[in-house]
Amino acid sequence: MKNTFGVEIIPDNDTDRVKRLHDYQILDTETEGPFKHIAALAAHIFKVPIALVSFVDAERVWFKGNVGMEEVRQVDRGASLCSLSIMRPEATIFEDALKEPCLLANPLVAGEFGLRFYAAVPITTYDGYNLGSVCIVDKEPRAFSLDDQITLEYMAKLVMDELDLWRCQLYVNNSVN
Repeated sequence: MKNTFGVEIIPDNDTDRVKRLHDYQILDTETEGPFKHIAALAAHIFKVPIALVSFVDAERVWFKGNVGMEEVRQVDRGASLCSLSIMRPEATIFEDALKEPCLLANPLVAGEFGLRFYAAVPITTYDGYNLGSVCIVDKEPRAFSLDDQITLEYMAKLVMDELDLWRCQLYVNNSVN
């Protein structure tokens, strides 16, 4: 995997983190339902053209909720800013991506896509694994307040609640069969 950031994007617990992600069996499933609704709500509340519920797999970032980039189901982990968002427990915020040295070689920032603003909060399991993020994206720089961050944090908690429900449903369905 080519890392376009010039900073580490693989957490120390990545093998266990990816295994935990796979335990949920969420990758490559339909993008309808609550995950899409949370992305749509984020786009609406923050008035951004793009909002995503993403999961960071070993080599790719896959979008379970996607507003504004529906034709894209996944991107390489080494190019997705969501890879940065799982590296820490708090929000990752780039109000103007062109002012961030680690983003200047990133194809989403330096290329035709023209990403300028990015804010994400990790989707974190009860035992501390960051599986992905809820993120918002704009092609214009913008401010992001503490209230905005808190709102995005609640959306990430909603996603984790939905993910746990998803896993419970899988367990019930597998027990019945």
